[in-house]
Amino acid sequence: MTHSIMALSLRRTSVTRPVVGLDIEPGRIVAAQVSVNGSVKLERVAAVDLAAGIVRDGEIVDVPDVTAALKRLWGQQTGRHRLGQEVRVGVANAKVVVRMLDVPPVTERAQIDAAVRQLAADELPMPMESAVLDYVPIGIVETPTGPRQRVVVTAARREMIESVLAAVTAAGLKPRGIDPSAFAMIRILGRGQLDSALYLSVGGVTNLAVVVDGVCTFARVSGAGIESVAIELAERRDLTLEHARMWLHHVGLERDLANVDGDEEIVADCRAILGECVRRLASDVRQSLEFHQSQAVTAVDFERTILTGSGAAVPGFAEALSTRLGMPVETRSVAGGSDLISATDLAGATIAAGLAVEQVPA
Repeated sequence: MTHSIMALSLRRTSVTRPVVGLDIEPGRIVAAQVSVNGSVKLERVAAVDLAAGIVRDGEIVDVPDVTAALKRLWGQQTGRHRLGQEVRVGVANAKVVVRMLDVPPVTERAQIDAAVRQLAADELPMPMESAVLDYVPIGIVETPTGPRQRVVVTAARREMIESVLAAVTAAGLKPRGIDPSAFAMIRILGRGQLDSALYLSVGGVTNLAVVVDGVCTFARVSGAGIESVAIELAERRDLTLEHARMWLHHVGLERDLANVDGDEEIVADCRAILGECVRRLASDVRQSLEFHQSQAVTAVDFERTILTGSGAAVPGFAEALSTRLGMPVETRSVAGGSDLISATDLAGATIAAGLAVEQVPA
C-alpha cells in the first residue's frame, strides 16, 4: 500500500496517535473518539443531521454542504473533550468493491502486487487507471486448480475518494486515512474472533459484509437503509425528517398497533414502511449471499447475522429481519464509556467508532 492519503487503509500502520472516526452517510455525519485499554469504549460521539440528497446512496453529492456540516459539528465542540482534528473517514457506496481473489502462488511483495493488479483489471467492475486499490495477502491455499495466493482486495473510484477528501480538508480537518466502512464495522464488532458470520450496519445505507474464518471476503452497500424509510414517511405525512426519525423509533415493529400512541394514519404508514424496509433488506441480503456463494471456492453456511446501526435500535427490527432471513440476528454495538451516551447513539456510532481504531483487543 502506498503512504498517500488517497490509499485505502486495509493494513494496519505504525501510527498510534488518537484519531477521530468519521462516518459520512445519507442524513447524518457521526464522529467518534474511543479509548483502548484492554477493551474499546466509546468516549465521545457527536453527530449532525444532513438534508436529504446531500449524500446519496453513500456518496457525497454536495461537497460544500458536507464541508459546512463538518464545520458546524466541530464548531459545537468545547472544553477538554473537544474532538481532535485528525480523522479517518469511512466510505460505503457502489463505487467501493471488496473481493477475495486467488492469484498465482507467489510470495514476494512485488510479484503479488503485479499479479493482483493484473487479475483485478479483469475481475473488478472499474478501470484500474481511475481506481484506488489496496489488498492484503491471506496466504497460500489449495484450490481445485492447485495452490494459489489468496488476497482480499478493495478498490474505489478515485473521483469518489477525491470528493471525500475535498469536503474534509475544506472543513479544516486532517484526514489520516480512508477505510471501507465495512472493515470498520467488522473491526469494532468482531472482537478478534475468527468466526464466520454476516455483518449488517443499517443506517443511512446498509453495509453488508461476509466474514469467513475472521476474514472479510465480500462487502456490498444496499440502499435499503433507515434514512430512506424516514424520507418516505416524511414525504407521505408532510413531516420534517427529524420528526419522521422519531416516529420510526416510537412505532417500531414490536408492539401491536392498537397499543401505539399517536396519529393513527402516521402510525400505520410508519409500520408499513418499516415492514417494507425489512422485506427489501432481506431480499438484498439473500441476493448478496447468492452472489458470494457463486464466487466462493467453498460454500459457507451462515448461522447468524450481526446487526448494528440505527436500524438495530428500532424496536422489533432485528426480530423481523431474523424471521425474513430464517436465521438468528444478534444486535451489537460498541461499549459506551459514559452514561450520557444512549443505546441509540451507541448503535448509530458503530462504524465511526470502528474507524477510530486500527486494532481491537481480542
